[in-house]
Amino acid sequence: MDPKLTEVAQLFERFKAAFVRNDFDTCSNFLSQLKVKLTEFRSLPPLFEDTPNAIRELTLARDIYEHAVVLSVKIEDQDAFERDFFQLKSYYTDARDRLPPSPQEYPILGLNLLRLLVQNRIAEFHTELELLSSAALENPCIKHAVELEQSFMEGAYNRVLSARQTVPHETYVYFMDLLAKTVRYFIAGCSEKAYDYLSIKDARQMLLFPSDRDLLAYVEEDHPEWEVKNDAVYFQKAKETAPCKEIPSLQLINQTLSYARELERIV
Repeated sequence: MDPKLTEVAQLFERFKAAFVRNDFDTCSNFLSQLKVKLTEFRSLPPLFEDTPNAIRELTLARDIYEHAVVLSVKIEDQDAFERDFFQLKSYYTDARDRLPPSPQEYPILGLNLLRLLVQNRIAEFHTELELLSSAALENPCIKHAVELEQSFMEGAYNRVLSARQTVPHETYVYFMDLLAKTVRYFIAGCSEKAYDYLSIKDARQMLLFPSDRDLLAYVEEDHPEWEVKNDAVYFQKAKETAPCKEIPSLQLINQTLSYARELERIV
């Protein structure tokens, strides 16, 4: 075997050992070294040169980037996820005819769809869906993300939150927790505008919490401007502290009249 390929393979084994130990700082250090060493392989994207060890090099690089994507989820780094996913994606598309299928492909593609949904990048979500084959769309990991997006768009937030209990892969939990925070953020914003206060029972049901304790912890952590008293959650304080922008009505009227006079001159 080529000495460079052997060196990368051995370093990757050390990376995986650290990954199993949940030593993510060491993993990140090894990953940086691995990415540098991969640049020496001319068989990898974007060159795709037909070298003697091309298949081994492509397979090893794909495995490294798959682990890099999962590592970014473990350390909760969405920027790293996006970078590593786009580097990995070419192995799923451009190198598809040269490599055997990866068992991690559909879980990672579904994970990326979930990330786009969490970041409210719905147009990109649908663009990625259009690129998938009919077989991919039937995969449980992909279907999970698609059903989540449908529930989210329909406002069926209870289905979105309950979907956390049925994630098809352990790595999905991080993004599901972020999606739950997004859902509750929307509900909380609507509740503030629609009500002056809600009973703790109604607020708990509205925000889809299983217990009063979870609701109170959420209020304390995410909405300190809300006031809890007399078995109710009061939003009035939040409304009073919200900045109120004055509409410059006189200025708008003068501008409109000025535009009308200019139009008369032109005509």
